[in-house]
Amino acid sequence: MNTVLLAPGATKLVEVNGRVEPGERVLIVTDYSMVAFAEAVAAAASARGAEVVTCVIEPRKRHGEEPPAPVAAAMREANVIYTPVSVSITHTRAMRAALDAGARAIAMTAYTVDLMRSAALLMTDFEAQADVCRRLGDAFTRGSALRLASPRGTDLRFSIAGRRANVMTNIPGPGELSPVPDIEVNVVPVTGTAEGTLIIDASIPYLRIGVLDEPVVCAVEEGFIVRIEGGRAARMLDESLRSYGDRNCYNVAELGVGLNPNARLTGEMLEDEGVMGTIHVGIGTSHMLGGEVVAPTHFDLLMWDPTIDVDGEVVQQGREILV
Repeated sequence: MNTVLLAPGATKLVEVNGRVEPGERVLIVTDYSMVAFAEAVAAAASARGAEVVTCVIEPRKRHGEEPPAPVAAAMREANVIYTPVSVSITHTRAMRAALDAGARAIAMTAYTVDLMRSAALLMTDFEAQADVCRRLGDAFTRGSALRLASPRGTDLRFSIAGRRANVMTNIPGPGELSPVPDIEVNVVPVTGTAEGTLIIDASIPYLRIGVLDEPVVCAVEEGFIVRIEGGRAARMLDESLRSYGDRNCYNVAELGVGLNPNARLTGEMLEDEGVMGTIHVGIGTSHMLGGEVVAPTHFDLLMWDPTIDVDGEVVQQGREILV
């Protein structure tokens, strides 16, 4: 891979998103298929005067599988963590412990050359989006009852009382994670409160599903998806979730709002989830985001044209944030 192609993106990830300073301890966790991205980030961080360590691990078998214990220990000692891996280690106890120790983390799951060179990364003014992120985060944190609706028929309700929103400006502070370039604000439903119907019509950027050509319909009761209907994508999702043999994989774990004005729907997780005019509902583990549920995986399901109501006030309608 031509490292010259990756250099501008790596430089932005280090200088703008990670705000790496001379002398900081930078840990890069990668796997065999993603080493080129790790090398590009390492070069950019070294050029900033950071102390850089790169750990190469075997690709995890499933999203959310813990990294090896020595890597988890190194994560707790780092100031800044980058994770160019093919299978996500974001929703893990190791990442939670690293953030609790004060690390700033940049998730780079399944990065591609196209993503490293995308307008979503290179052209976005992340600082300019921070204010709208914080306003929406404040609305979620203050709120008690949330309703999600869409023109296709989504009607999902749950409590967010006592939950603190995760504001992912993509310029993380100590103890924060950002899945660059997916600018988003998310909140964890109170466990067991989600009820209604969720119609996914944009993307499921996992399991080689990607951009959807037909909707996936999920029935939700007492906080869990109890039925998945639709065509091929619905069958693939349901078969994967069943394979874990763990009811918590069906937990409604997150509502996330995409806020990157340059992101486009491509089927790649870290760009899709930032597309303005979409939201994603995460299912599975919520522990990393501030919830109580631990599951062996976490998948995000994207839909178009959301209307989000918090305590009777519409805070988002389509691409418009109204707070």
